[in-house]
Amino acid sequence: MPESQPQPPSDPWPSLPGPGAADPAPLLLCGARLTDGRTVDVRLGGGRIEAVGTAGSLAADGTRACGTRVDLTGYLLLPAPAEPHAHADTALSADGPVSYEPRDVQRRATEAALLQLGHGATALRAHVRVGDLAGLGALTAVLRAGRSLRGLAELTTVAMPRVLTGVAGADGLAVLRDAMKMGASVVGGCPDLDPDPTGYVEAVLEVASEHGCPVDLHTDAADPARLARFAAMAGGLRPGVALGPCGGLAGLPADLAARTADRLAAAGVTVVCVPQGGCGAADGRGAAPVRLLRSAGVRVAAGSGALRDVSNPVGRGDPLEAAYLLASHQGLPVEDAYAAVSTSARAVLGLPEVRVEAGFPAELLAVRGDGLPGALSLAYSRIVVHGGRVVARTSAVREYCDSSGTVGPGLPRQGRGSA
Repeated sequence: MPESQPQPPSDPWPSLPGPGAADPAPLLLCGARLTDGRTVDVRLGGGRIEAVGTAGSLAADGTRACGTRVDLTGYLLLPAPAEPHAHADTALSADGPVSYEPRDVQRRATEAALLQLGHGATALRAHVRVGDLAGLGALTAVLRAGRSLRGLAELTTVAMPRVLTGVAGADGLAVLRDAMKMGASVVGGCPDLDPDPTGYVEAVLEVASEHGCPVDLHTDAADPARLARFAAMAGGLRPGVALGPCGGLAGLPADLAARTADRLAAAGVTVVCVPQGGCGAADGRGAAPVRLLRSAGVRVAAGSGALRDVSNPVGRGDPLEAAYLLASHQGLPVEDAYAAVSTSARAVLGLPEVRVEAGFPAELLAVRGDGLPGALSLAYSRIVVHGGRVVARTSAVREYCDSSGTVGPGLPRQGRGSA
């Protein structure tokens, strides 16, 4: 299917449960390879991993139906990634002026979420503009998109007002409070765009405290003194504070950037970087200095940012591309790069950790390949599991023309039939 027209899974896959439906039947993933080199079978049930055993060891024992089997021979099985930094209201709008008509926003948000689900992200946090031209219509549309995706992916929303201080900010503050009452689950925004950035953060923290919800702020982080104030104000807030994309930190002198990173670590602030570049709510396009932040003890997650909007007309919304860029451009070990889009990203979203072990949530991604480096390099074929069900498949077949006369024997070929 064309990548611009994702569709929900259809038969022969098991149908998705409706509201109040019973738990899905057990699902057996057969012959998957883990990152430690083992080849295993994994049984899923009730939305969790029930058992992990050596390949062939989890066949039905006569007392329990094994349910549907999925052959994962040749696939690497990983905890599913999550998307902590999406822009659902502007996604897929690069070809023209952004329409904030609720119907258009809902369509784009749904299509964007399905694209990212196909890449493996079973949970997404969408930053949605509220107030100004968008009013509350865009938020309403993204909330509707989230409801329509239940059973496929988890889509949560961040309310992003533009101005919160002064006379103009009074309306923005009222809209923000209305947005939280409507169902936005995170208070956000871009303090860099307000005439009083410190006052903006104070207002955001006040609303977050009223609703007991997380904070996720956009900032380029080019002003270290301002960032230090933000960290001091937000330090210790529960259930947590995230800042991103923080690309401006990369342009600071090394000693100043290191001191700023230490302050962020001390405050317990998470940095969500966007290695793919492009983010409409922040001016900077450079990537945050991930290795510096991690060495200071800052938890770093990675998101995709813009998905084919004016900020990044070619944005893919692919978490594996974000991990690839962290490994190839920032020199992170591949395990740490993947953790930034999986373990750390899930933590930012307040979701439980996933491991391919019994008892953990059945949120998984199978990628064609033998190891993590290969998966980040050539992640074409993917199978996505959410809530214990296969919810998306992407298959790729590479074919070559007949080259028997020019290429020596024994070379690997992938194709149809006997090839």
